[in-house]
Amino acid sequence: MAQKLINKRRFLKEGILGAGALSCGIFNINPLNVKAGELLGLQDKESEGFKESWKIESKFYINTPKGLKCQLCPNECKMLLNETGDCRTKVNIENRLICIAYGNPCAIHIDPIEKKPLYHFYPGSSAFSIATAGCNLACLNCQNWEISQSSPYSTRNYDLSPEKVVDECAKNNCKSIAYTYSDPVAFYEYTLDTAIIAREKNIKNVIVSAGYINEKPLREWCKYIDGAHIDLKSFSNEIYEMLNAGKLEPVLNTLKIMKEEGVWLEIINLIIPTWTDDLDMIKKMCDWLAENGFESTPLHFSRFQPLYKLTNLPATPVSVLDKAREIALSRGVNFVYIGNVPGTLAENTFCPDCKKVVISRKGFRILENNLDAGKCKFCKAAIQGIWD
Repeated sequence: MAQKLINKRRFLKEGILGAGALSCGIFNINPLNVKAGELLGLQDKESEGFKESWKIESKFYINTPKGLKCQLCPNECKMLLNETGDCRTKVNIENRLICIAYGNPCAIHIDPIEKKPLYHFYPGSSAFSIATAGCNLACLNCQNWEISQSSPYSTRNYDLSPEKVVDECAKNNCKSIAYTYSDPVAFYEYTLDTAIIAREKNIKNVIVSAGYINEKPLREWCKYIDGAHIDLKSFSNEIYEMLNAGKLEPVLNTLKIMKEEGVWLEIINLIIPTWTDDLDMIKKMCDWLAENGFESTPLHFSRFQPLYKLTNLPATPVSVLDKAREIALSRGVNFVYIGNVPGTLAENTFCPDCKKVVISRKGFRILENNLDAGKCKFCKAAIQGIWD
């Protein structure tokens, strides 16, 4: 499905934009976060908040009698002249598929890597985090819907080239660049070019994504991506379609390919009451992970809070999260965490062998690190991860 391109001036004139749509759309919910745009003295783009500074052609599309067909993700949108795809970042301009998200981040922060969440990837380090507007899914529970469900034409953006992203990351002593908040699949070209330059500067690259991407662009991505947080939203194709406007199988393929390509993976599963809290479905998911070689891939069960189009639902009971964690551990998953529950012991990393705490956390902070060269200090068992 494609959408007609409407510029921001017309949006404002006709009153189409909703409240808050001109904001950067990311809120600092933890004092460890830093608004890097303010810190670095970066300026919003002039006038309407968007400059066509970049005209970057998409790397994956073909021309068909029904329009340009994007081949980046499983949606495979077809676009006639001046139409956009579902992600709102690809536009058919003069029969060329142009990525309007390139160089147009609307959110720039410095975050602890634990916020992504990545718990086994350079713990305690900082990530230079960027996002543009747009997403190729439409999750009813999206926490960053103000930018993910918007177009780069309707957000206030920074004019930031890939080279500048890398330079600012290095200046601020960040270990990695995180492509996050909205889904980096929507700003794939910008992410890829930035990651290539970052790799040359020995800066790590991290994606926070739903993993809804086709194999060819994914394998190209994996050449430069060091770590990934992939959102496995459910283990039901029907729920994927109704809750997220996607499908399950492409995400499972993404997990397999990333593992094969050597990208460090951590998986998150948001447990939403009445949607993804079926314990039998969680058992099937954990069995699939263990059977497909993901037993040492950290699995994060996250607590749902009423947001966006699901404000009618309650927050996830902590007891359900505890049961999900018990199921995962009993199915052979070694590292299982619970997120969005302050004070839970399940935010700590336990050694699978001696069961002692090897990394103690409180929120996004590391309280104690009992790793020695990637091994448990107590019993010398190897703890899988990417450590300093």
